[in-house]
Amino acid sequence: MRSAPLGEQRPPGFWPLAIVFALFVLFLYGPMITIFVLSFQGSEGGLTFPLRGVSLHWFHKLAEGLGTVDIGAAFRRSLMLGTVVMLFTVALSVLAGLAFRKKLRGGNALFFVTVASLIMPSIIVSLGIGLQFRLLDSGIKGALAALEADGALENCGTALGLLSSALGAHLTWTLPFGLLIMFAVFNRFNPAYEEAARDLGATPWQSFRHVVLPLIGPSIVGIGMFGFTLSWDEIARTSQAIGDVNTLPLELQGLTSTVTTPAIYALGTVTTVVSFAVMAIALGTAAWLRRRATRQRP
Repeated sequence: MRSAPLGEQRPPGFWPLAIVFALFVLFLYGPMITIFVLSFQGSEGGLTFPLRGVSLHWFHKLAEGLGTVDIGAAFRRSLMLGTVVMLFTVALSVLAGLAFRKKLRGGNALFFVTVASLIMPSIIVSLGIGLQFRLLDSGIKGALAALEADGALENCGTALGLLSSALGAHLTWTLPFGLLIMFAVFNRFNPAYEEAARDLGATPWQSFRHVVLPLIGPSIVGIGMFGFTLSWDEIARTSQAIGDVNTLPLELQGLTSTVTTPAIYALGTVTTVVSFAVMAIALGTAAWLRRRATRQRP
């Protein structure tokens, strides 16, 4: 943005808009900054200002555990779920983007059905998925009872789980974003590159691997970042669809009513740092792919 030359007066609306923008930034990032600061309280610190010393005391307490909650296990579950959601989101978005480059019968209906989950209340989606899997449990148990398979019936648990119902619930949230990004990318993609590759004797796979994939690589990294971060922070779509275990956001939500020390702020800081780390890795990878593609051009 070009700054005003020295001595030039600002337009009358500059300062009111600047104040509104500053208040917006403060409203957006103020709570996060407050949590960061309060998580570094001393051992006698509380949940509010003023600070009583500065230390890593509450991060050590977090590492020791918060009561009966296994934070480490919840962290690993969220990390695993986020990684799997990211991989599925990238793979399905790329495949759908490639498929929609050609005219598909019923393609418009399929697209609207896919993105419809964005306008549905998250808790309703979660309840619906949870209900589906409970009906599936009832059907499986009914079938086992009809077959008089008592041993299998006794060992039959629930289909609700981290990589079944919870994975499906998260994909209803991440896939629409991935599809919209991929459609936008392929809408601007120049097919002349692929035609040139085919003229040089490349197979469809070679054309995709050596031409299309490097060009859409930064966008794929962005989809992966969206997939992981949206899954990492998700609560509403997970709450009724995960079964007997909890992800880290659900544990964090439950701890807000029982933990009355800055350890809860330390946990919030750690989860936010993970999100920022994923974003930094994604941005760095996208920039590296762009530089690599630029160097490879003749």
